[in-house]
Amino acid sequence: MDRTVFTMAPALSDQDLITVASVLAQKPSSEGKLAKRVLDISLATFMLILMLPVMLLTALAVAITSPGPILFKQERVGCRGRSFACLKFRSMRVDAEHRLITLFKERPELLREWECNQKLQRDPRITRLGAFLRISSIDELPQLINVIRGDMSLVGPRPIVPSEVPKYGRHILSYFSVKPGLTGIWQVTGRNDSTYARRVAADVIYARSHSLWLDMKIIALTVPAVLTGRGSC
Repeated sequence: MDRTVFTMAPALSDQDLITVASVLAQKPSSEGKLAKRVLDISLATFMLILMLPVMLLTALAVAITSPGPILFKQERVGCRGRSFACLKFRSMRVDAEHRLITLFKERPELLREWECNQKLQRDPRITRLGAFLRISSIDELPQLINVIRGDMSLVGPRPIVPSEVPKYGRHILSYFSVKPGLTGIWQVTGRNDSTYARRVAADVIYARSHSLWLDMKIIALTVPAVLTGRGSC
C-alpha cells in the first residue's frame, strides 16, 4: 500500500468530502445489526459497572494532578459521516493545541511526522498521568458511554477526526458503512506501532468482513493487547 495513503478530490473541504461520501456510502446491513447492538449495549453496560471504581479513581487523579476538565471531548466522524463527541479521560495539558502549534514552528520535522501519522511518538503535551492512562487504555473507558449511546460500537474501525477523511480517499466509503469501535483490528495488530496506511487497511478489512464471530474474537484478543500495552501511545 502506498505510503501517501490515498487521494480524493483534494480541492474539496473536509466537510464537503464527508457530505459527498456519506451519501455514497452504503447503509449498514440489517443482517446481524440487531445482534451486534444487543452485544454492544449488554457488554458495554456490564463493563461500565465493572470499571466504575477505576473510572472514579481516574477522574479524581486527573483532577488532582492537572488543572482543567476531567473529560476530553473531541469531534469524531462515525457511521454515514455523522459527527459525535468522542469521550476520553484528559491525558494532555489544557494548552495542548497551542503547544502543538509552537512545537511545529520550533521543530518542522515533527510537523512532517504529524502529517504522516496524525500522532507524535514522543508527544510533550501528554501529562505524566496521561502517559500511564494511554499505555493502559484507561483513558478510553468513557467511550463505553459512546457505545451505549449508539455513537460507536464495541468493535469497529478506529474513530477518526474530520481532517483525516481525505487520507482515506475512496476507502472512506467502507469506513462510513459501519460504526467506529472502542477496539478493532487496529487494536489487536499493533495499534500505534503500525503506519497510517496499515491502520486504514485494517479499517477497510473490518468494514468489508465484519461479523458477530469476528467481533467476539477481536474482543477476546483485545484483553492481552491492553494488558501488555502493545503498540500504545
